Amino acid sequence: MEKKLIYTPNCEILPEMETPEGLRRICLGLEYDGQTFRGFQIQPHDSLTVQQALHDALSSIADSDISLVCAGRTDSGVHASGQVVHFDICVDRPVRAWTLGANTKLPDQIAIQWAQEVSTDFHARFSANNRSYRYIIQNTPARPGIFNKKVTWDKRRLDIALMSQAANCLVGTHDFSSFRASQCQARSPIRTIQYIDIARIGDFIVLEIQANAFLHHMVRNIVGVLTAIGAHEKPLSWVTDVLNAKDRTAGGVTAPPHGLYLVDVEYPSQFAIPKGNPGPGFIQVPLGGFAGN
Repeated sequence: MEKKLIYTPNCEILPEMETPEGLRRICLGLEYDGQTFRGFQIQPHDSLTVQQALHDALSSIADSDISLVCAGRTDSGVHASGQVVHFDICVDRPVRAWTLGANTKLPDQIAIQWAQEVSTDFHARFSANNRSYRYIIQNTPARPGIFNKKVTWDKRRLDIALMSQAANCLVGTHDFSSFRASQCQARSPIRTIQYIDIARIGDFIVLEIQANAFLHHMVRNIVGVLTAIGAHEKPLSWVTDVLNAKDRTAGGVTAPPHGLYLVDVEYPSQFAIPKGNPGPGFIQVPLGGFAGN
């Protein structure tokens, strides 16, 4: 006997699956300052997460309990300017209720930028082709005041030409075991990096990286290796040695979380998901994938 597929809220909906009458799938784009949150994902004994705040605000607008799925779960202290989430409802609300209405109920550090109804075959996580992050370093002798916890400070004079050479060794499909956290739960360490672009913009160094998906702490561990090479503390060949070792202990330190921003999630064109400006807002210079738009 063929097993019947059961719908659960926000699931990947297959053609043969029965769904509730009047089901609508809503997609949101949002930004947040992660320094006051314990990461994106709801925690059983800690309400201070981005997902919990969104759940409370959206449930209030829907007048019913909702759950949601995000494109990429960010860690404690990590920011986003291009996070995408979706949720399912069976109530009718105007689109502005999910932006203007929900924003009045969210903490100041979270803001929904846009909302739209999408087809039920859209999934914020599984439909994504690529994700892009930016890591921002303030490369000055003195520590930042205004951008404290918004960027990472590195007083070493970093050689971005050398960092770019090292970064090119990581582009492509590889086993990134040396760049994953010990607590990473991904089934496979194989990931494909499309590009890593590095630029100096005033006092800031911006590293933009796009991949099909990322392992836990992958970007921060890559930054740790590249900055050690950029500071001439390690040779250029070290990046290849670390990659080939397939062992996290071969790598360098994990860069701090507060320089990291999820800036874009790319989806197939049929979903018509809005393409935002390069973020974060104080550095909107188009690099990498944004430069091609």
